[in-house]
Amino acid sequence: MPYGLPRKIRIAFIRHALLACLAVLLGGYLASLAIRHGLVNVVLQQEADHFWKLHQATPEQAPPDTRNIHGYLWHTGDSQAGVPVALRRLAPGFHDLKTAGKLVLVDQTDAGRLYLEFPRDQAMRAGFWLSVVPVLLVLLTILFAAWFTYRASARLVRPVNWLARRVSRWEPGRPEVSELAPEQLPDSIQGETRQLALALHAISSRMAAHVARERNFTRDASHELRTPLTVIRMASDMALSDPELAPRLQRSLQRIQRAGRDMEAIIDALLMLARESDVAPQSEWFDVGEVVRYEAGNVEEMLQGRPVTLAVSIEGEHPLFAPPRIMHVVVGNLLCNACRYTDQGSIQVSVGDGRVVVRDTGIGMSPEMLARAFDPFFRAEPGNPQGVGLGLAVVRRLCERCGWRVELESVEGQGTTATLYYR
Repeated sequence: MPYGLPRKIRIAFIRHALLACLAVLLGGYLASLAIRHGLVNVVLQQEADHFWKLHQATPEQAPPDTRNIHGYLWHTGDSQAGVPVALRRLAPGFHDLKTAGKLVLVDQTDAGRLYLEFPRDQAMRAGFWLSVVPVLLVLLTILFAAWFTYRASARLVRPVNWLARRVSRWEPGRPEVSELAPEQLPDSIQGETRQLALALHAISSRMAAHVARERNFTRDASHELRTPLTVIRMASDMALSDPELAPRLQRSLQRIQRAGRDMEAIIDALLMLARESDVAPQSEWFDVGEVVRYEAGNVEEMLQGRPVTLAVSIEGEHPLFAPPRIMHVVVGNLLCNACRYTDQGSIQVSVGDGRVVVRDTGIGMSPEMLARAFDPFFRAEPGNPQGVGLGLAVVRRLCERCGWRVELESVEGQGTTATLYYR
């Protein structure tokens, strides 16, 4: 899990540490400037004030001359010969002479002008010890605290990360429930993480049992439903072989055979939906036009006694390698819906290049109803006793499983057009 929780915590601590370092370094730089200029300026100003007090009492008082401060005095009206040339042009105030390596305060009164020099390297050294060194100590303290906090956080999330790695390797249909069994959990998995692991173990166990029950039901239902259908088909074949059979009974037996074939197709479709998605359905070559003709013949009985015409247009052959019974179910559902919701007018079915189009002049659907047309148990006409609203939901699932696509266009009161794209 390259983008797991430990990595996110690591990145967060690195970002916070970098931001803290930048803030501390910026603060140290500003503190160094304040010491070099502000503190030295204050010291020199205090020294100048002290000198002028002494000078007022004793005019012959010499300017300051110590280890770090050297002064020059110019009396008003006298020559500036005793003042260095570099200082003569300076206005009253504090000056940073980088080229000369000095910090200079020029203080002027009615008696004259006092020049006080302070070595710039001494100010830099004082700034280093009074600002940079404390800043570095604070920075190291922050980095140590961040590292210690990160290590503690990593230890706390390590059990969660272990659990996430185990769960990420599960297959949705076959979870490895034994990995989270209570006796298999490491001793480091404690507290809330252990409770979560046990809860996942319980859920995955129920999921595995549910999947097993579903597979058993699929296998048993396939066998149990096909057996009576086989008996019905064989019995109807034997009955139809009687040459003295009345036409009315013959038509009834043919309807029974057709219904049996339709039921087998529906069983195959539902069983395919119940299987794993990685299990490919059984496919073979067939003609889409033949499927459409067969299903159109099935729905003709639904239109008897109603002013509705059914027209089928098929140009040439349309071979397709797919599950033929799935195509029967999809086309049959689209045609049944068209017949069920068309009281008058026409139903047109056409087979073109890679598509089957079913167009009717029925009740149609509003945009709100069209948006919910593929929802299970949704019906465009709730008062209609035919159907339960599962047809289009099953159609969409079957199309998604086979790589097909079905689209609906509808105008309320004018009709609906269903298009099946199978290529």
